Amino acid sequence: MTNPPLFLLTALVLVAIPGPNHLYITARSIGEGRRAGVASALGVESGTLVHIAAAAAGLSALVAASATAFGFLRYAGAAYLVFLAWRTLRARGGQDAPLLEPRPLRRVYLDGVLVNVLNPKVVLFFLAFLPQFVDQRAGAVPLQIVVMGLATALIGLTADLVYAVAAGVLGGRLRARPGFRRRQRYATGLIYLGLGAAALLAGPGGRRA
Repeated sequence: MTNPPLFLLTALVLVAIPGPNHLYITARSIGEGRRAGVASALGVESGTLVHIAAAAAGLSALVAASATAFGFLRYAGAAYLVFLAWRTLRARGGQDAPLLEPRPLRRVYLDGVLVNVLNPKVVLFFLAFLPQFVDQRAGAVPLQIVVMGLATALIGLTADLVYAVAAGVLGGRLRARPGFRRRQRYATGLIYLGLGAAALLAGPGGRRA
């Protein structure tokens, strides 16, 4: 790896800046509570592990180089986010009913995994960013990618948990306000729709979510 301090600083800036993953986790945490937000954060970064393995094996480059494969990933990710939006918006209940139907944390976790695995912007992150810090003279390129990927995932998990906990505390206060639950359900659904649109627009210039 070349210039580890610069890599860590750059990764910290790229990962910590609010992005789609943070927006998704925040919506989960506000809508379903802090535990759901934390489960979503763990799921998102578990999805990052899948991308790390794919990048180390060279699959990320193949996906990005193939218009068909990249298009499939992009549309699948957008479709899943639209499904989450539909599932949220169709939830019914009065003002005092839960904002979203309680779901097992395992399902919330798996949703986070799928959202990140199907995010083409993360593929582009591992394709465009990590290789800049690979030292080919040192050999073991896949191992270097794994080490940098795990460092990035750790930074990402820290940022994700901060968002989840903060949003959970804020959501606990906001949910007590009259009429908030219904408005938040629609807001959460619109967030998912917006993330789906962002997935469709993902291109070579996108940064990590």
